[in-house]
Amino acid sequence: MSDPVSDPVSDPVSVPLSVAVLGGTGEQGRGLARRLALAGHAVILGSRSAERAAEAAAGLPPGVTGAANADAAAQGDVVIVAVPWDGHRELLVELASVLAGKVVIDCVNPLGFDKQGAFALEVAEGSAAQQAALVLPESRVVAAFHHVSAVLLLDETVETVDTDVLVLGDDREATDLVQELIAGIPGMRGVFAGRLRNAHQVEALTANLISVNRRYKAHAGLRVTDV
Repeated sequence: MSDPVSDPVSDPVSVPLSVAVLGGTGEQGRGLARRLALAGHAVILGSRSAERAAEAAAGLPPGVTGAANADAAAQGDVVIVAVPWDGHRELLVELASVLAGKVVIDCVNPLGFDKQGAFALEVAEGSAAQQAALVLPESRVVAAFHHVSAVLLLDETVETVDTDVLVLGDDREATDLVQELIAGIPGMRGVFAGRLRNAHQVEALTANLISVNRRYKAHAGLRVTDV
């Protein structure tokens, strides 16, 4: 694989893609689907139930359709994994052959919650993204979209989502593509943040942002300065 070191990308993907969102009926999945559809891409929401996926797609902009997870994955040029952590490994094992050769964006945050708030869970493979890479050896796994507020993504009054998105991966072409995909969403910028082995702290940082949001009643994102 090529060296993944890459600069922030400000130019969006020039050719519309088909983007599948697995676990797309959740708030994060629907929010990403909405913004990507508005950016001109065809989006397929995936769910365990094709009927539920179709119902969720009906409430989103034109260009969003629904299908069972396997069918959605087969249709996507790029596949976003936005399923709950508890079902992460099981779904990817099931779809490994369908996802072979595809760019797979993992945005899953392994978190637990107790009376003190959110906290990062230990992951045997190191992170959700590393687990995905091990389960999907023939896919090009990239970690991204961990810190984007689902509330802002779904809010029709919010035209610009003001945040940087940290992008991690071991394949330069794949991380560049994901950065370009992000650049098509107004306000967002994709910033390369290391190889997949660095994904744990990025996923875990979500717990800190949840604490920020609860204290300040906000929907905080990240900005990387001087790049």
